[in-house]
Amino acid sequence: METNFFSQMSHLDVAGSLQLTIAKGVENNLIVSVLLQNEQCGDDAKKLIPPYNLRGTAEELDNGFFDKITVPIQTASGLMVDMEAFMKQLEEAKKQSAMEKEKADKAKSEKDAKDKKYKEAMAKVDELDKAEKPKEAWMKLPGTKDFPEHAETIRKRRSELSARFAPDLFGNVPTEEQQTNDASSHKEELFSQSEEMEFDDVEDDEY
Repeated sequence: METNFFSQMSHLDVAGSLQLTIAKGVENNLIVSVLLQNEQCGDDAKKLIPPYNLRGTAEELDNGFFDKITVPIQTASGLMVDMEAFMKQLEEAKKQSAMEKEKADKAKSEKDAKDKKYKEAMAKVDELDKAEKPKEAWMKLPGTKDFPEHAETIRKRRSELSARFAPDLFGNVPTEEQQTNDASSHKEELFSQSEEMEFDDVEDDEY
């Protein structure tokens, strides 16, 4: 007896494997259960897809089996393929999300470390400034290239500090108090010299 069953089966465009269960029913009817399995599909929802059941006489099944199962089985196959594609995309999205989170965490960690370094540097500047050490404070100021987001604050602080010690950069220019003391000393010296001259004149007159 010739049959084209397997020839027609090979033409079914499905992904996976078909499991057929054939049982005898009442009145010489046959019950055929067709279950599509796709091990490549990682979505457990595939287990909810029921087998496709056919019931009829052997002659009816010979004549209409493939006509009946082709659309439902191909639909189930396409569904599982889509489910697997979705699962892969979902997994890729999770990976990308994890990578982005790792990048964000790393960026935040680096920013926190940088902010800490800036605050520590400025705290040292404040400490030296309060100790009346503007030069040392000026030297401890962080660079604007290292902290461009704080460039304006750094420049302003640099100007404030340099204004307090700028005269010393050009040869120790005396302060106002030192200038006053020097002027007083010079007046006293001139007064002393004037008294000596008057005393000499008196001695000359006596002779």
